[in-house]
Amino acid sequence: MAVIRVTREFRFEMAHALWNYDGPCRNVHGHSYILYVTFSGVPANNPEDPHNGMVIDFGDLKKLVRENIVDKFDHSLMVAGFAPADKVESYRSHFGNVIVSPYQPTCENIVADVAAILLGKMPEGITLHSVKLYETATSFAEWHASDNR
Repeated sequence: MAVIRVTREFRFEMAHALWNYDGPCRNVHGHSYILYVTFSGVPANNPEDPHNGMVIDFGDLKKLVRENIVDKFDHSLMVAGFAPADKVESYRSHFGNVIVSPYQPTCENIVADVAAILLGKMPEGITLHSVKLYETATSFAEWHASDNR
């Protein structure tokens, strides 16, 4: 049976600030992120299976990504945990949903984090193929399983 890739698009709004960056992105600013998550696997081949012909039900894919990624990141402010404590505390006091990450919250690091989160939640028999995160309409970062073996 053929291996098939299935992809779903997600959208969320998130702000971030890049600590110690030498450009304007050091300031708190937001993006309308677009996330593409691609799983791969062999479609079920059992007429008795309600998911016959599917790698994964798109509804299950949606639920997995929404619960673990979108609901966590949407309408949040992400800042690096290595920024000075008083700065992080100031963000916490001014913004309701602050994610203090162990990394600089660049598009590259966020897409790697998304992949790591999803890898820990994968249903049996399905592989995370790739994750693509658009930070702007023309700029994105990608994670591919084939590059990370």
